[in-house]
Amino acid sequence: MEVFVKIVQLVLALSLLVAIHEAGHFFMARIFKIRVEKFFIFFDPWFSLLSWRKSRNGGKEIKLFDRKVWDNGTEIDDKQSTEYGMGWLPLGGYVKIAGMIDESMDTEQMKQPVQQDEFRAKPAWQRFMVMIAGVVMNVILAIVLYCGISYYWGESYFDNEDAKWGYMFNESGHALGFEDGDRFISIDKENVGDINGIINSLLLTADGREVVVERRGEPVTLNLTFEQLLEMRQKEGYKNLFTLRMPVLVDSVTYPSAIAAGLTHGDEIVKVGESEVKDFISFTNDLAQMRDTAALFTVKRGEDFVQLTMPIDSDGKVGFVALNPYSMRTRNYTFWESIPAGFRRTGKMISSYWEQIKLIVQPKSKMYEELGGFIAIGSIFPSEWNWQDFWLKTAFLSIILAIMNILPIPGLDGGHALFTLWEMVTGRRPSDKFLEVMQWIGLLLLFALLIYANGNDIYRFFIK
Repeated sequence: MEVFVKIVQLVLALSLLVAIHEAGHFFMARIFKIRVEKFFIFFDPWFSLLSWRKSRNGGKEIKLFDRKVWDNGTEIDDKQSTEYGMGWLPLGGYVKIAGMIDESMDTEQMKQPVQQDEFRAKPAWQRFMVMIAGVVMNVILAIVLYCGISYYWGESYFDNEDAKWGYMFNESGHALGFEDGDRFISIDKENVGDINGIINSLLLTADGREVVVERRGEPVTLNLTFEQLLEMRQKEGYKNLFTLRMPVLVDSVTYPSAIAAGLTHGDEIVKVGESEVKDFISFTNDLAQMRDTAALFTVKRGEDFVQLTMPIDSDGKVGFVALNPYSMRTRNYTFWESIPAGFRRTGKMISSYWEQIKLIVQPKSKMYEELGGFIAIGSIFPSEWNWQDFWLKTAFLSIILAIMNILPIPGLDGGHALFTLWEMVTGRRPSDKFLEVMQWIGLLLLFALLIYANGNDIYRFFIK
């Protein structure tokens, strides 16, 4: 059931993103009176799941698996209609624009005389606008989603200032030089606020990082090299690199023996015998080793330290309910405040993902080894339905789709836009043969990338 929920969310998000992206191309083409022959969600090699047409002369028809299941008796005029449909291969979608060399590779049409309602008949600036419209729509969708999320749910985060007891670090964190109890102050001289950005700051870099932490009340500088950060990333040490250090705080006392010893609300247990208490988990583990004994506890009460002798029962308990001192902060926005907040969050995500792209193309970062396909994308969704999380993930994927499509790779929108931009600057139009060859090269590159990314998924999730 959990896998099914993830799949449903993935398919729904991709369907929405592809529809919005292709709608950008579609409506911009219509604005410039360019004929659109097909508008498909997902690809339809060999056959489509569902398609329908409506011609200007009143003809209508519906097809299921490419077999006509209904029409209104009026013949369809192919040159006056757009076929809308859904394919079966969920790797994207497309609009087939008349007079354009695209993924359909319909070269026969290009041999025919140029028609005024074809893409190739329009000036370069109009063709450029058609090409970038899909990317623009994905960015606009991300902005709209982030505005809506900010207005409806606000923006929840944990502020580093609230980590008064510091953090606990895993093995990779200790290898980088962090010690349990350290609290972040700055990374490359930028103060740390929302702790969600700390991991990205340590991962998205082609150089080292200067990290300043507060350690036992004093600032300590850690100069982390790129090699150290690369090793941490390759070992996946960034997963749970640090967690909030949970102090042993007393909320209420439940055992008469603890009450008699003087334990009270607000006390912080800092020592058991001569051993310092690192955090709540290690404290409970220590007590489990001291069952059916009595121990001397050092308690911090305000600015004073008090020693209490309390028995530990057979379950390894002293007899109190712990207090959680941490809570998330939430920025709430009015309708008008949510608009700049949506732009800000979109810009932040674009910047973050662009840094990842730059690292992927740098061989020394080895981030290409972390590329993932549909399984990796699907895994980011939660196993239980949560609308806030769904829309956050959809906005993020919309940004990914926009950035990936604007890359100057033949076959992508960015490749088409680049060739059109070249024509606008130089006044020389690339030949149809050149565009056809570039389209094939782009498709082969994208197919290879698809195989590599999904192969990584298979290795990472089923073999490794």
